[in-house]
Amino acid sequence: MIYLHIPFCKQKCSYCNFHFSTSLQYKEEMISAIKKEISLRKNELETQDLKSLYFGGGTPSILKADELQSIIDEVLKHFSFDSNIEITLEANPDDLDKNFLKELSKTPFNRLSIGTQSFFNEDLKLMNRAHNAGEAESSIKRAQDFGFENISIDLIYGSPTSSFEIWKQNLDKTIELQVPHISSYALTVEPKTILNAWISQGKIAAPKEAEQHEEFFYMTDFLKDHGFDHYEISNFGKPGFHSRHNSAYWKYREYLGIGPSAHSYNGRNERSWNIANNKLYINSLNKNILPRETELLSEKDQFNEMLMIGLRTTWGVDLSALNEKFSAELLEYFQNQIKSKLDDGLLMIENNHLIIPEKHWFLADGIAADLFMV
Repeated sequence: MIYLHIPFCKQKCSYCNFHFSTSLQYKEEMISAIKKEISLRKNELETQDLKSLYFGGGTPSILKADELQSIIDEVLKHFSFDSNIEITLEANPDDLDKNFLKELSKTPFNRLSIGTQSFFNEDLKLMNRAHNAGEAESSIKRAQDFGFENISIDLIYGSPTSSFEIWKQNLDKTIELQVPHISSYALTVEPKTILNAWISQGKIAAPKEAEQHEEFFYMTDFLKDHGFDHYEISNFGKPGFHSRHNSAYWKYREYLGIGPSAHSYNGRNERSWNIANNKLYINSLNKNILPRETELLSEKDQFNEMLMIGLRTTWGVDLSALNEKFSAELLEYFQNQIKSKLDDGLLMIENNHLIIPEKHWFLADGIAADLFMV
């Protein structure tokens, strides 16, 4: 599978620490550089038959439909598409007007991931989003009118401008709009973000963890009651609408990351990442140089990553795969580490998979970290 990072946004969201630029000055050069990287790295994946192609960012919907199509055309020069390929475009509601959706419907894109975040203006203002509450709702309806049924939306809970009642209304609206997939995250305060500065200056209150816990558990029960599978801590999908792309990450499969700041994994012991600087990325590829660094993962690194990723999912960590992959010394350490957590009910074994019971998912990262070999 391939991930394509489009590093442009209209404006900077208050909570965001991803790599992007609000200037489109180098847009054409960036598209050319992305195509060059695709060509240079065409032999890195074990299979040339793609099951997933994902345009993320940044805001990929800031590009025109024909620009997006031109990148797909470059991918098709070097790879084939599985008959059931999932091709996802991350999009902001304000970009999804009738003209754009009309042109997009003529392309191979068959899944939209819409950055809704909230259906309430106060939340959206705090997040410094480019869209308003009306656009949050109308963009979904327009996309459905143009034939896009496989739609995911992002929702953020635990905002200082929100409340438990507002959160319930956000979820009610999602059901009303018949959205089949939801990715939902607690508002977190990252270093070097606008949100962090506002909280440090006392302009707004910090998110309250207890309220976020309450909203998370309400959401899990509510969405399951409405037919959603809770298959990863932050992801809920109706049957048949789970994200194939993200599920491949969580199942530790290989992927190719194209574009500035994009990461790649060879499915075994190597990770690489591109430079997070648009101009240097473009200049390097103009010289046919891949602007990336590579890391060989030690056995401990691979073990820790498998636990961190797998324990965030409903299927957990495959103990047979763990036993095949790692040394006796590491497995002995692992067995000793999980004993107390199994006794305390923080972990359980089901069908030879190690999982965290859903009621403890909010603590998953901490539980996994306690099992790490350091």
